[in-house]
Amino acid sequence: MAVQPSAASSPRAMSRVEQMARFHTPNIPLAQPDVVAITEPRYFTPARYATLVHLCEILMPAGEDNPSALKAGTPEFLDFYVGASPIDQQTIYNNGLDRLNSDCMKQFNVPFAKSDAKQADAVIRPHLKGWMNDHPPREPHLLFVNLVHRDIRTATINSPAWAIAAEASGDRTPGVGLYWYPIEPGTQIWVDRGVKKAALTTKHKHA
Repeated sequence: MAVQPSAASSPRAMSRVEQMARFHTPNIPLAQPDVVAITEPRYFTPARYATLVHLCEILMPAGEDNPSALKAGTPEFLDFYVGASPIDQQTIYNNGLDRLNSDCMKQFNVPFAKSDAKQADAVIRPHLKGWMNDHPPREPHLLFVNLVHRDIRTATINSPAWAIAAEASGDRTPGVGLYWYPIEPGTQIWVDRGVKKAALTTKHKHA
């Protein structure tokens, strides 16, 4: 509400009050952040994130009816997940991604993110073992490769994109009495609740 100047007010004060009464705050248009800028990873360095993206692409490609880890947003989720994890798990991931890149440079003189399928396989396969949940590998890089293999697959099949694809293909309702139970690398099966207890319970949630 405009304040009426008193008769005792000076002409300068009266003019200022009149100007304030006529002022209107301009309407500033709003835009979603992703419309004007590309969302950047929040935790991993660009080199480590590029390595993780290619690792997701190699370890979890698209299936006949299911999306790939990239389509499921797994790299973005793991960037958030590891960034919020304890320091020891962050160290495993950071050292592991650096090791993949270093090994690829030594063997093929290309960064892991630029490696082809054959080169990536040569770098990964020697360290990829059957995962034993009660007896995980002790050697740091062996532990990382098997840990990230598990995390990529678990995050992908618990993603909204995977659930949508499963429902569209006529599969059972995703997430209802079903778990992914790892036996060996590259093997995945669905089991009913109560038949086997899932060792992995990580759920994929996007903020």
